[in-house]
Amino acid sequence: MHNIYVVEDEDNIRDLVVYALNNSGFKAIGLLGYKELKNEILKKKPDLIILDIMLEEDDGYAILEKLKSSEEYSEIPVIMLTAKTDEMDKVRGLDMGADDYITKPFGVMELISRIKAVLRRTGVSKKPDSKNIVEFKNIVIDLDKRVVTANNKVLKLTYKEFELLLYLIENKNIVLTRQKLTEEIWGFDYEGETRTVDVHIRTLRQKTR
Repeated sequence: MHNIYVVEDEDNIRDLVVYALNNSGFKAIGLLGYKELKNEILKKKPDLIILDIMLEEDDGYAILEKLKSSEEYSEIPVIMLTAKTDEMDKVRGLDMGADDYITKPFGVMELISRIKAVLRRTGVSKKPDSKNIVEFKNIVIDLDKRVVTANNKVLKLTYKEFELLLYLIENKNIVLTRQKLTEEIWGFDYEGETRTVDVHIRTLRQKTR
């Protein structure tokens, strides 16, 4: 059973999501903000976090940044749940490491479907028989530490750059379309610009030279 933490300060939304998840085969806990999340995560690391951006006392982006910059918690999938609909807000969250972005109002069935999709997508890298080191030409990727080196130099990559680079190397002999890359790295329902893939690939080429 997957453990999911729902960080949402609106009681009716938090209670609805927790109720729906608990009745769909998950074990969900509702939390008001970063303080409660920190306390729970120290007790047990969740399989996924649903995180609202516009919290009354906390900034969802700041919480996301803390999670993704932590060596221990960076691998926890995060779905942003928010009333913000501007495309740049979505791009910001996804580029910071969020695995999906759902805007309010939303359907419960859609939310559950997206949770299952994210768990499937992120679960691939957690197989016990997966290698800890991936090498390709001058590039070495340490999966445990999420560290990438090129020509023995440590690269500073964003979360999505890391995921994209790893996916490209693991599928180096396969022709990959922009749509396929978008679905695998940003999620099937990503609504951002298609040039996002091109921008990330161009940046990776520059960084790995």
